[in-house]
Amino acid sequence: MSQRNILFVADPLDEFKIYKDTTFSMMREAQRRGWRIAACLPQDLQWVSGGHVTATVRQITLTGDAMHWYHDDIIETKALKDFDVVLMRKDPPFDAEYIYATHLLEQAEREGARVVNKPRALRDHPEKLAIMEFPQFTTPTLVTRSAESVKAFHAEHGDIILKPLDGMGGMGIFRVRQDALNLGSIVETLNKGGAETIMVQRFVPQIVDGDKRILIIGGVPAPFVLARIPQGTEVRGNLAAGGKGVAQPLTERNREIAETVGKALAPRGLLLIGLDVIGDSVTEINVTSPTCFQEITDQTGFDVPAMFIDALEVELEKGP
Repeated sequence: MSQRNILFVADPLDEFKIYKDTTFSMMREAQRRGWRIAACLPQDLQWVSGGHVTATVRQITLTGDAMHWYHDDIIETKALKDFDVVLMRKDPPFDAEYIYATHLLEQAEREGARVVNKPRALRDHPEKLAIMEFPQFTTPTLVTRSAESVKAFHAEHGDIILKPLDGMGGMGIFRVRQDALNLGSIVETLNKGGAETIMVQRFVPQIVDGDKRILIIGGVPAPFVLARIPQGTEVRGNLAAGGKGVAQPLTERNREIAETVGKALAPRGLLLIGLDVIGDSVTEINVTSPTCFQEITDQTGFDVPAMFIDALEVELEKGP
């Protein structure tokens, strides 16, 4: 088999925290298998009529040195169709620029590029709203701009979580209990006076046991999850918000949920999904740049990056 060439569309390399970065773990496994690695930023993508979608890319080699973890072999402009696969690994926010990048990537697909996850699937499954397809697995949820609807939802459920639709890492999440303290102010802050849509959910008390990240790769759930457990008085389990990550075996109920979601979504071009589950309730379906590969691998010995690259190789063997 000829040497594969893989392009990562990602955040700046110099901002990677390689001891926990999932994209880095993918790169390391790809290089271990002899693949050539390139990286670019979303803003490096461009298209000119009559030509192809191109990017100014950095061909890199991983060094194994924690301080200087890569070196540039060459910086060049290449058509995306000339790579064996393009991995879209840009972190949220899922803003207009992200959407524009998916349109460029979709044009690259029309030109013959293989893009994972598929650009159209990324657009069609915004991470918080994607749960609407699976109401049987969700806690009571409201999506609205209306402050009055939020107040009515709170009156019905008493203890609620409010969150913006474009946040990540636990950003902008609020809990309001029975006393409704600051509910009006929180809604005004999140919905910008009715200009933006927000999500409201009934509080799931099993958060004390962790917000479980279940990885679904090629439609198949990984056998271990990362339970992100809130610390101190914090209500958020997100690692970025100080949660403690504890790897655990996948429970039968969580397997059932993950297999149902994976069976529905993987055929749409979502090779990698990060399902967030609290108790038995799905709270988010992450498809932009799911994480937790290294934490699960380090704690359990199960090689998540290898499972992912295996699935990617199977996908590539299918051909266009």
